[in-house]
Amino acid sequence: MKKLVLMMASVVVFAAGHAMAEVKLPALFSDNAVLQQGMPVPVWGTAKDGEKVTVEFAGQTETTTAKDGRWMVRLKPMEANATPQTMTVTGANTITVTNLLVGEMWICSGQSNMGLTLRGAAEGGKALQTCADPQLRLFAMSNRGASQPVSMVQGEWTESSPASASGFSAVGYFFGRDLRKARQVPVGLISTFSGGSPAEKWTSRQSLAANPQLAHYTTNPPSAKGPSSFYNGMIAPLQPVAMAGVIWYQGESNSDSIQRAKEYRILFPALIKNWRDDWGQGEFPFLFVQIAPCPLVIPEIREAQLISWGKVPKSAMVVITDHGAGKIHPRAKEPVGVRLALAARAVAYGEKIEYSGPVYQSWKVDGNRAVLSFTHVGGGLVAKGGDLKGFTIAGTDKKFLPATAKIEGKTVIVSSPDVAQPVAVRYGWENFPRVNLFNKEDLPASPFRTDVE
Repeated sequence: MKKLVLMMASVVVFAAGHAMAEVKLPALFSDNAVLQQGMPVPVWGTAKDGEKVTVEFAGQTETTTAKDGRWMVRLKPMEANATPQTMTVTGANTITVTNLLVGEMWICSGQSNMGLTLRGAAEGGKALQTCADPQLRLFAMSNRGASQPVSMVQGEWTESSPASASGFSAVGYFFGRDLRKARQVPVGLISTFSGGSPAEKWTSRQSLAANPQLAHYTTNPPSAKGPSSFYNGMIAPLQPVAMAGVIWYQGESNSDSIQRAKEYRILFPALIKNWRDDWGQGEFPFLFVQIAPCPLVIPEIREAQLISWGKVPKSAMVVITDHGAGKIHPRAKEPVGVRLALAARAVAYGEKIEYSGPVYQSWKVDGNRAVLSFTHVGGGLVAKGGDLKGFTIAGTDKKFLPATAKIEGKTVIVSSPDVAQPVAVRYGWENFPRVNLFNKEDLPASPFRTDVE
């Protein structure tokens, strides 16, 4: 009996040692993946300390030695390639990864509006009939919070098909579909989201602690139900994967009070800087969705998003005031993805196209009239569906009254017979605004106020 126990123990030790010696790859580098074109591509994994690891792909051979159980090589920049290729990783064992493409890879993150599936979207039924595309690849990460940063990614790559796309992010799918059409290269999408998650959960503990206005989030010990948990479990393990940029749809869970919404002006730019710093890939494009009109969402959160856009380089904000339907989870997701793809084409790829609706720039007083100027006018300002609506104006008593608004060239003239001396103008300044200022590219203007606090 004693001899049997010793034999069994030897088998366990041998098996454990053998497992430790095996070269392993995270799921990011598995069959059907897309690798980013035009920049160095890190490939990494685990192996026994001192083990020599060689990666072969697309005519390149890179070799390194594992240290502290981990290894990494960087493939030289590659051109887009829609022909499936194979990657071979060799150490104590050999891993073969097949059906790899080279193109554009994007991260799709946020809370439940990013997570709403294609089958749940208003346009999902129609889209699923034509979603099969072997050059559009999808990777849905498991929802995972952690008290400390984790290293391994859970999920799998699939080609876009009715089976795989139906449960994928609808916003992500429509974004990727339109990007594929516009850029004519393979596109890979990584979906990483969690419903009801505030932005502090997507920001590292170090970043929160470094900002005096955000450090209060770090007073309690780290936990898997607390601040930084989704950064640790769902963002840290993706780094430093080579990618083109991020699309983001979140903010509802930071709009439960005016104080929290105003804090978002600081928190959201800090999140973006945190991701960019830790990725080590410079100021990659960060494109986000302004929260839709909804009785439960205060206007200060949309203002915080607008202010953040102005602060953050290589970012863009998509406005969807025309597609909220008064719900916290609007089912119309195709316009969101389509507008994000427009923003990507302009911000990430330098196409000379209009990608935003009118954005308030400045104002001046002309007698009893307020004259508002805008950027992103595009081909011209438009009152969609009739007279302009959604404007209010205040005089010296600071009481806001419904206003008449008219387009004159590239400006909007706002007035009220009850306001002799305007001191402020607001547009769409309510939880559920009914507004209709657009440009001729059919993109809506962001709500705003001239009296920003």
